[in-house]
Amino acid sequence: MLERHELEAFLTLAEELHFGRTAERLHLSTARVSQTIAKLERRIGVRLFDRTSRSVQLTSVGRDLAEAVGPAWDRITEAVARAVAAGRGLTGTLTVAFTGPAAGQLVVGIAQTFREQHPDCEVRIREAQFTDVAPWLRAGEADLALTRHPFDLPDLVEGPVLVSEARMLAVPAGHPFARQDSPSLPAESLARVTLLQHPETLPPSLRDDLSPPRTPAGTPIPLGPTAATLNELLTLVGAGTGTALTGAHTRRYFTRPDVAYVPLDGMPPVRWGLVWRAGAESERVRAFAQAASGLVD
Repeated sequence: MLERHELEAFLTLAEELHFGRTAERLHLSTARVSQTIAKLERRIGVRLFDRTSRSVQLTSVGRDLAEAVGPAWDRITEAVARAVAAGRGLTGTLTVAFTGPAAGQLVVGIAQTFREQHPDCEVRIREAQFTDVAPWLRAGEADLALTRHPFDLPDLVEGPVLVSEARMLAVPAGHPFARQDSPSLPAESLARVTLLQHPETLPPSLRDDLSPPRTPAGTPIPLGPTAATLNELLTLVGAGTGTALTGAHTRRYFTRPDVAYVPLDGMPPVRWGLVWRAGAESERVRAFAQAASGLVD
């Protein structure tokens, strides 16, 4: 019979494929993780990982074991967490991440409502970049995140859309689009600009929403360099490197002398909502999501 600490070490290493990150997540030393995996392999009688000085990869047996055991272990862990939450009630700490100042303001409002309803539960708020959201939720560093949708990864859950806003194009202040007579820009005009990209580590659906490869009619959009953060994105826009799609709130929170924001016609709105890890729907998570829905209804 496998021990709990062995399963945790094996499944975490199967996900991270890195002894240092696995040790950090489990709050153990790297040597302890290595010893645990070696002991597990001796008990099973076969290697579960191929290790070199530069990489760690699952063997075929290790991959089969992870695929078979992982979902069952997640269900057990989640069931225990639900039982503990039910026993304690809505107490403890709920960590909520947000991306961007507008989402931050909304999180503050939701947290205030939540605290009034559940005064024994502390809410901790953390700012995240888009690229932080999935890793933080998976590692338990955040219980929920208020961020851009779509965020459709198989191990994450999208809550209802809380806010929708118009989509705008950020262009250099001297760009012809910023000087046009019309108050808005047809979406097909995107084929005439270079659109800056977002990191490849984002969910593909979100990355395509932030920097779509084609216009609504299917015309290719030239794609430019990648920016890691919104400030970096707008700095590149101001420098004339390219343009960027943003939500309407960006014009209010990020007024810059080198960037102009032009409304777009024919583009779907930017959508914001909560995201959490699949199966991690504790009473605290459900209560916060309910408070969020009640606040914006």
